[in-house]
Formats: sequence, structure tokens, C-alpha cells
Amino acid sequence: MTQSIGDWSNYLSQEKEKDYFVSLYSFLNSRNNCEIYPPRGEWFKAFEYSSFNSTKVIILGQDPYHGDGQAEGLSFSVPKDIAIPPSLRNIHKELESNNVNFTSPGHGNLVTWANQGVLLLNSVLTVEKQSPAAHANRGWEFFTDHVISVLNENKNNLVFILWGAYAQKKSELIDGTKHLILCAPHPSPFSAHKGFFGSQHFLKTNEYLESTNQKPIDWRIPK
Repeated sequence: MTQSIGDWSNYLSQEKEKDYFVSLYSFLNSRNNCEIYPPRGEWFKAFEYSSFNSTKVIILGQDPYHGDGQAEGLSFSVPKDIAIPPSLRNIHKELESNNVNFTSPGHGNLVTWANQGVLLLNSVLTVEKQSPAAHANRGWEFFTDHVISVLNENKNNLVFILWGAYAQKKSELIDGTKHLILCAPHPSPFSAHKGFFGSQHFLKTNEYLESTNQKPIDWRIPK
């Protein structure tokens, strides 16, 4: 964990001493002959943009995009010059129907959300080129489960957005009496029409934030 993660370090710095984390980094260092996404300097990017103190919404993904140049350390987000992936295109479609003044910006970069306290967290923080889930069950899940648990225990009135069966398993780590848990099918083209479209999660998030005296998210993204 070489990046500066600000106030998250109060809760996460001890993880790097644990056996699972040492084993994880040993595995990652052994894969030097492979292309790992995102680049090493961006593995913890989500924590740089959304500090522990500012985090109020968590959108949980599974693992990073595995195409060249796509992954940038934020779940569902891609750099501006990269084509919008199908799942994110469906997220844009849902946003346009949520009465939150959203118009697709023509790109897939979600940094403006992260800057407002939306933690765009993948459960697994690295992947290998054209090899989805290549780094699953290597230790990242222990780390990101700890992140979810720390947020659950130390904050109140968070919104956890869990799309798809994989993300929804994480609801076991969340106290639904002190936080809002929003569940829907994954925005993938294979499942978006089974209940993701029409879920109104972005509108519901803002309604909850306002009801708990928090500033709503401006879901609009500059072009």
C-alpha cells in the first residue's frame, strides 16, 4: 500500500502487516511478466478521491475492467478517451430516467462523483489483461470487506449501492438499521432489463441523503 490514502490510513494501515496482505503482494509481485490493470499507482485511487470522512455513498463493483487502458482504480469508471463500457452505458440510461438532471456526457469518467464522497470500490482491486477475475480469491476481498466493515461500524446514514448477486452478498457486512442498502440486478446488458432499469437508485440515494441532513450527490458529469 504505497499510495497516500489520507484519513483512511487510520483504519487501513494495519492491514498491510497481516498475513493475507503480505501473501497478496507476494502474488502480485510474482506476476511481473503479466499486464496488471490498473497500473500499480492507481490500485488505491478510490480512497484518494473519496476520503473516509467525506464518503457517504458506496457503489460496489466486482473487479476492474480487463481491457487495455480501461481500469483506473474506480469501479465502473473509465478514462475520458476510452469507449464507454456496456454496463456503464446502461448506468447512464438509468440516470437519465431518474429525475436527477443527468445527460450522458459522452464519456465514462466518474471522478466528479468520487470528489463528492461516492466511494467507487471494486471488491478486487486488480486484474490481468483480458483475464477477468484473474486476481479473485487472492486476498483483495479480505481488504475490501474490511473497508466495508469499517464504514459500517464507524459511520452512520451511508448509502450502499449493490448491483448484482456478487455485490449483494456484501450486505451481510452492513447494518441496515443505520444505513440504506439499495439492491438491484447488475447493469450488464445480460441483466439490466431484469430490474436494474427502473430501480431509481440515484434518485433514492439523494432522497435519503437529504432526509438525513446530508448534501445530495450532483450526478451530472461535465463533458
